[in-house]
This record gives sequence, structure tokens and C-alpha cells, in this order.
Amino acid sequence: MTRAWISPILFVLGGSAAATGLIFRGSPGAAAALLLVFVLLAGVNSPLMFPRPIGALEAQRRSAVDGRPVVFWRPGCTYCLRLRIRLGRSARQLHWVDIWRDPAGAAAVRAVNDGNETVPTVVVAGQSHTNPDPEWVREQLSSSA
Repeated sequence: MTRAWISPILFVLGGSAAATGLIFRGSPGAAAALLLVFVLLAGVNSPLMFPRPIGALEAQRRSAVDGRPVVFWRPGCTYCLRLRIRLGRSARQLHWVDIWRDPAGAAAVRAVNDGNETVPTVVVAGQSHTNPDPEWVREQLSSSA
């Protein structure tokens, strides 16, 4: 199991424990609602919210061919989640690199962020941008088309 799944699993386990307590207190409706909230939190914090990641080298190769931005991210990052949600369907057009899965991706992020693994880091035409505004990223995507 990778560390990307630790947070979602803890959400489900915590929600299950709290829901069980509510069931024993005679509140099955509240228990179901609480469990649903925790399952949704687990889903939002899981790698499933993001397009399938590829390696940094493959993302850079593809970006050189099609001009689309490369997004370096990691599961559990609220800023990455904000970027992903605000991009909507257009997020699937970007090249996503999970720095927890790809050591080359993590090294690339550290190289442009003073040794820190600060994400999201978006690379457009060889220029790195740390935690850019989602609207700006959308503009870059439309200008690369």
C-alpha cells in the first residue's frame, strides 16, 4: 500500500467508528449520513480524483510534442485538489505526474522549488510555476491548442 491511500483509509475507518457509535446510540440515519460524509472525504483525498498519472520523463516528452502543460502533484495536497476541481474536465488534457510515485518527478519539483516538494508545480513551455491560479492554467491549456 502506498502512502497515497493512508489518508483515505483513515477517513473511512474514522467514519465507520463514529457511525458505529451513533448506531449503538439509536441514530442509524445520522450514522448513515456521517459515514457518507467520511466516504466522500476519502474519495476527494484519494488518487482517484486525478487523471491517471504518468512519469515525469514521459510527461515532458508528451508536452514537447503537444505543448500541453505538465502538472506535478501528490495525493492529499489541498492546493492540488483545488487546481484539479477548478480545472474541471479540461484537467484531463494536462499531463499529471504524481511525485510520490515518480522519483524523477519529485526531483524535478525540488530542482525548481529550492529543494522543497511544493505542489502543484505546473511546467508550461519549460517554465515552472508553483501553485498557479487555476484560471491561468486553463488559459495556458487553451493557448497550447
